[in-house]
Amino acid sequence: MRAPSLLALGLTGVLLSMPLQAAPEYEKRADLSGQLTQWVKQALGGDAAAQRELAQRYYDGDGVEQDYAKAFELYSEAAEQGDAAAEFSVAYMYDMGEGVELDDLKAVEYYTRAAEQGHAAAQFNLALMYDEGEGVPVDDLKAIDWYQRAAELGHADAQYNLAIMYDEGEGVPVNDTRAAEYYLKAAQQGHADAQYNLALLYDHGEGVALDDREAVRWYTAAAEQGDASAQYNLAIMYDEGEGMPVDDRRAIEWYRKAAEQGHADAQYNLALMYDEGEGTKVDDAEAINWYTFAAEQGHASAQYNLALMYDEGEGTPEDNQAAIRWYTAAAEQGEVNAQYNLAIMHDEGEGTPEDNQLAIHWYGKAASQGEGNAMFNLAIMHMNGEGTPVNTPMAYMLFALCAGQGVEGARNARDIVAEDLSASEVKRAQRAASEWQLGEPLPTL
Repeated sequence: MRAPSLLALGLTGVLLSMPLQAAPEYEKRADLSGQLTQWVKQALGGDAAAQRELAQRYYDGDGVEQDYAKAFELYSEAAEQGDAAAEFSVAYMYDMGEGVELDDLKAVEYYTRAAEQGHAAAQFNLALMYDEGEGVPVDDLKAIDWYQRAAELGHADAQYNLAIMYDEGEGVPVNDTRAAEYYLKAAQQGHADAQYNLALLYDHGEGVALDDREAVRWYTAAAEQGDASAQYNLAIMYDEGEGMPVDDRRAIEWYRKAAEQGHADAQYNLALMYDEGEGTKVDDAEAINWYTFAAEQGHASAQYNLALMYDEGEGTPEDNQAAIRWYTAAAEQGEVNAQYNLAIMHDEGEGTPEDNQLAIHWYGKAASQGEGNAMFNLAIMHMNGEGTPVNTPMAYMLFALCAGQGVEGARNARDIVAEDLSASEVKRAQRAASEWQLGEPLPTL
């Protein structure tokens, strides 16, 4: 059974890195030295652009020794003259505590000044402050307003975050169509998270008409940028033939790319391909390798399949203790087949001393999920008093339940047990069996 495609959305963007100011390239350091001298003179004369350019050099350590405090001083001088880019830089340095003590209130003040002049990066960072409640109370409406302004100026991260807010209904009613619109704007600028989320919308027909080809297109765009979730979902599309013909080799290629980034579902599905020989020859050693990676991340199905391989000696020497370890890990996560197999190992003393009480525990867990063979074996233990006092009514009820599933021998066993019960005991056990619901703990009689 394949792990399904992912549905989770990407996270809201983080603060922008300090943007570099446009500057000429210099072939010789002497040229830069001369330019620095000119900027210094102009800066001393109050030229805001020169102050900003010189500040950038101190910030980057370009042609001068890096000095955040000096950069902050020069940016501040330019900002006081209303230079929007300098206002943004002052805000950023307050925001990050670079060259000045961190001060969210001051960051908001200067982001606002720059944002009101149409500085897209400032608008985006100001939106983030309102979105996350830094320096101001959380205010989704103001966050949306500033994301909107930045988005209209073509800011891809703003377009993406605005899409997230429409997608999740933060500050606005959920609107998948608007979300898709802004994901598309950001995706067209190469925003990998937006490409992935847009692909999800096409994959599930949310806000757009369901379109597997478009889903493949955008999963591919994000996958080629290294997005592990996109690589995984793209592999699923090749694996299942959604939006293109089935192509197991391409599925393996993308599962591997995601798996190598630690994507547990991709590791599991890649292991399955090697285990079953789909798109490649059967390779038990590779299957074990990838099952192990996924199992160590807590992937229950991988833990179960890995346990099976140790249990049956496939691709590795038989190792009952390793099988028990991984059956237990999967069973504790509710994997019904692992619960049943673990019960058998405790019941029969394989890889561990025989322990009827643990066998009853795990048969019970599996039986409560409707595993008919677990019900049958648990009934035998109640009938014979193995690990528990003899409880014939309980045995009858369990035989009745698994007889309803067509488990071989259950109907006959139920009728034999009935011979040792009174009519009232049989009626009570039958009622308990008929009232029990799948997933509920088994009744006690």
